[in-house]
Amino acid sequence: MTTEHLFIGILAAINIFTFLVMANDKRKSIRGGGTERISEGLIFFMATIFGSVGVYAGMLLLRHKTRKWYFQVGIPLLILQNLATLYLIREVLI
Repeated sequence: MTTEHLFIGILAAINIFTFLVMANDKRKSIRGGGTERISEGLIFFMATIFGSVGVYAGMLLLRHKTRKWYFQVGIPLLILQNLATLYLIREVLI
């Protein structure tokens, strides 16, 4: 297994985890009842550390956080930021 395959696997795991966090938060929002929810700051943090595709998939597939303008604008911008960072890492380190 090459370093590139390992890196892709790690990115996939991060995005699957962030999608599951979004699904859990959506489940908690439907239930209500005072359950402790995931903070929006934590969701943005996970998107910043290369989980933006998972958050965006959660937004689209689960219809979660789609009414908030800062998610509609911020998450696609974080996808671009993640892609630019990955490109720079690939060009400099590999």
